[in-house]
This record gives sequence, structure tokens and C-alpha cells, in this order.
Amino acid sequence: MGLKPILRRVWAKKGQPVPVKIDPRYEWTWIYGFVNPQMGETYWLILPTVNLPLFNLALKEFVSSQNPKSDKIIILVIDNAGFHEETGACFPKEIIPVYLPPYSPELQPAEKLWPLSNEGIANRVFGNINELEDKQTETIRNIIGKKKEITARTLFHWWPRV
Repeated sequence: MGLKPILRRVWAKKGQPVPVKIDPRYEWTWIYGFVNPQMGETYWLILPTVNLPLFNLALKEFVSSQNPKSDKIIILVIDNAGFHEETGACFPKEIIPVYLPPYSPELQPAEKLWPLSNEGIANRVFGNINELEDKQTETIRNIIGKKKEITARTLFHWWPRV
């Protein structure tokens, strides 16, 4: 997400102009999102960039939040983004990565979270990246409580049930 606004359609009277604020600044922050489709549970991190060291940190944080006793295995479905590479990623022993086929982001349940996370920031201009992160944090806190909606969006018919 970044300071360049996410624009969505809005209702307006026919023939009336719709004012749209745009301040195209290219400053970004990144959301790392994890989802358990069956339970509707999510875990989010907002980090300054996307790279392999931060991905490894996100994995460690995720495991410590989900499995503090290290008594279970987490099967993590992952896409083939460059920073998810099996050779450079340091998966904690509690995570078994399962890679999706190349060029298939539609199979990644976490991809269905992004429209939800964008709802609170669409059609808005933020003064700086901190304001954007604050609003995004508020939006994510609201999403966490919507387990039924998360499950409806992310639990594909072919997803294994436990």
C-alpha cells in the first residue's frame, strides 16, 4: 500500500462531477498477511519493505504468535514471489511450506484479504505514510473480528478441511 490513492467507483447524480483527490506520491509500506481459511483467523504485519530478510522475520513472528509452545506443525501455502524462494527463505522448523504453481495467485487464500484491507483506505489521500499505516492498522483490527467473512472469501471448495 502506498500514498498513491486506491480509487474506487462512487455513486453520484447523473451529470454531476465527482471530485477526486489525488496526490500521486510514491512512498510505500507493505502488509504481510497470513490466513487460516477454515477458522477465519488472520495474522498481519506492516513492514517497511518486501525482501527476504523481512519475509524471514515475518515467518518467525507468525510462528511465535500461532505456536508459542512449538507443539504443532503449520502448513503454509505460499506463492512464488521472488522473496519467497525456497533457497533463501529460512522457514522455522514448525512450518512446512507448500508452493503453489507459478503464475497462480488466484489460488492463494491470502490474496482474497487485500480487497478487505483496502476498504478503509480507498478514495482517501493521506498526508504521510504514518497516517496511512495508522488507518490501515485500524482497518486490519476490524477485519480480524470478521471470521465468517474471511472464511467465506478464503475457504475455497477444494481447500482441505481439518
